[in-house]
Amino acid sequence: MQIIACIKQVPDTTQVKIDPVTGTLIREGVPFIMNPFDTHALEESLRLKDKYGFKVVAISMGPPNTEVTLKKALALGADEVYLLSDRAFGGADTLATSMVLAEAIRKLAQKEDIALVICGKQTIDGDTAQVGPGIASRMNFQQLTLVDRIEHVDIANKRVRVRRKLEGRFEIVESAMPAMLSVIREINHPRYPTVPMRLTALSASVPLWDNKVMNLDPEIVGLKGSATQVRKIFSPDRTKSEIVGDGINKPEETVRLLLEKVTEKSIITL
Repeated sequence: MQIIACIKQVPDTTQVKIDPVTGTLIREGVPFIMNPFDTHALEESLRLKDKYGFKVVAISMGPPNTEVTLKKALALGADEVYLLSDRAFGGADTLATSMVLAEAIRKLAQKEDIALVICGKQTIDGDTAQVGPGIASRMNFQQLTLVDRIEHVDIANKRVRVRRKLEGRFEIVESAMPAMLSVIREINHPRYPTVPMRLTALSASVPLWDNKVMNLDPEIVGLKGSATQVRKIFSPDRTKSEIVGDGINKPEETVRLLLEKVTEKSIITL
């Protein structure tokens, strides 16, 4: 059985700048990294491989330079990697992205049974946490989100038990496999690749699945298949601040003043 680790290459947000005129990201000179949440998804996949003998396959949708991130997955111990890249996939929102990833998972399922699809909770560039659940919905898989520990995998009976970290409590959930798990940072500490694995990965070829391979309707992927579009990106103005009232000794008066201020600035309408 195999585990599919969904990873994404993202710009290093600590070095991202925004063009003040166009309101778009300045990508020139910005380094790209594996999405931090996805490093934990890949690590957990590799730990399950070490413990239970699963095959680990890493997939990523993105431009051709995403090959670098997939080679890092090979260096860490992934058995196979696939790059999903085509101009038709460009500009995709989470709806269209999950469409392409789900179709790739279907193709992989034709080769070998899938036990789990593991995703990071969210990406640091979109922060939606929608792609993993979107894949689960399209594949009709059980979805277990906010996983901070995999308690047990019963391969014979195709069951998985996990712990979910919720607000103020934990929840133990058991599900049939195949299932989609989205994991949080607390689940593990990612390993480092060994020098021999790095060298092997550098010379490895990354299979490309474009839309000739995927054979998806161009109207349901990429920008055409996206229900949402990003019109503008901007940094929030944090230079202006104002202390309103005395929230400790006069809370009612403070609330009244705050409502007047936000109404005056058209932040809310009363």
